[in-house]
Amino acid sequence: MGRILAIDYGSKRVGLAVTDEMQMIAGGLTTVHSKDVIAFLKDYCDKEDVECIVVGEPFDMQNRASDASRYIDPFVKHLRKQFPHIPVERMDERFTSQMAMRAMIDAGLKKKARQNKALVDTISATIILQYYLQQKGSNNRS
Repeated sequence: MGRILAIDYGSKRVGLAVTDEMQMIAGGLTTVHSKDVIAFLKDYCDKEDVECIVVGEPFDMQNRASDASRYIDPFVKHLRKQFPHIPVERMDERFTSQMAMRAMIDAGLKKKARQNKALVDTISATIILQYYLQQKGSNNRS
């Protein structure tokens, strides 16, 4: 079984999270600059067996694609071109940034640490991946 990699794509930074080989635990991987993400992923996929890539899909409160879709959708197309052998799936990412901030507060991080946007992006990617794993698990039980 290969790893599942999650991406919280932003115009400046990209948060990345990954599962263990058994696809049971989601953990933060890193944050990279958006211009460097494809090179990072190529290097990572050369070293690790990645079975699936999950990209956060932004929706607004009316369940419509948000403004961020204008740069995320082209990224997903490019990702599918660069990694044709790896399925790319989308996962609703609504509220992940707020949830990441809440997780940092609950973990007792000081205000200075919570201002680290790279950390927020990595935690957001981890939340996207955790939701994906939960949805996949519930679909397998049905």
